[in-house]
Amino acid sequence: MYTYTAAGTGLDACLPPWSEDGGYPELFKRLRDPAMRAIIKAEAKIDSNEWENLYLAAGSPDKILLVGFKSEKLKPLTGKTLAEVAKMRGKDPIDTIMDLISEDESRIGTIYYLMSEENVKKELRKPWISFGSDEASQAPEPPFTKSNPHPRAYGNFARVLGKYVRDEKVLSMPDAVHRLSGLPATNLGLDHRGFLKEGMFADVVVFDPAKITDHATFDKPHQYATGVKHVFVNGVQVIKDGEHTGAKPGRALWGPGKVK
Repeated sequence: MYTYTAAGTGLDACLPPWSEDGGYPELFKRLRDPAMRAIIKAEAKIDSNEWENLYLAAGSPDKILLVGFKSEKLKPLTGKTLAEVAKMRGKDPIDTIMDLISEDESRIGTIYYLMSEENVKKELRKPWISFGSDEASQAPEPPFTKSNPHPRAYGNFARVLGKYVRDEKVLSMPDAVHRLSGLPATNLGLDHRGFLKEGMFADVVVFDPAKITDHATFDKPHQYATGVKHVFVNGVQVIKDGEHTGAKPGRALWGPGKVK
């Protein structure tokens, strides 16, 4: 899991799945067809057991944050809520969703405020839960800064250790470290990874438990966490005193599903 109260996916998650049958080009065609738009809009207003409607799950358009556009023309809308953009355009929120996806010809990266802090902590306490960012690795420099990723891209792992272990004591440090390393490596069947043992690949992170802190926010997600001093990958140091050494000893990791 990631340790935030908002999810990140596409704006197209507000539309019924069948609207994407045939892929994105077919979706764009449907959104430009007045008759099909009317059908899609009607279904987007219905809470159905057939699909997860994130438009309704968010509760209101002001809890839907637009963060990733492909079109340079639409990039200025990055960081605005669906409610704000709908008001700017003088359109209904669902019509705005369909217009934006059609204009951008992409799914449009979107943040949905869906969860509660109470529930995040409830899940954290379950011993079988491990942690993942569910995001790509990015750098706080162009072209990445033209879009806003979910802050989990920069902060999720430090957030576990700083906020939930040190500050709020939801987890113990040994338990958190295991669920950031050994548990996910075991679940994924990663050979000789995830543990500090003789014969294992030496993947080691050295951090200061008093300083480890996440800084990425939904408004300003392009911020590195602090408190990690050294990192070794396959026994080679890649971070020394918080700075990259230039070494690139990483390698692809194959799980048990690899076809030999």
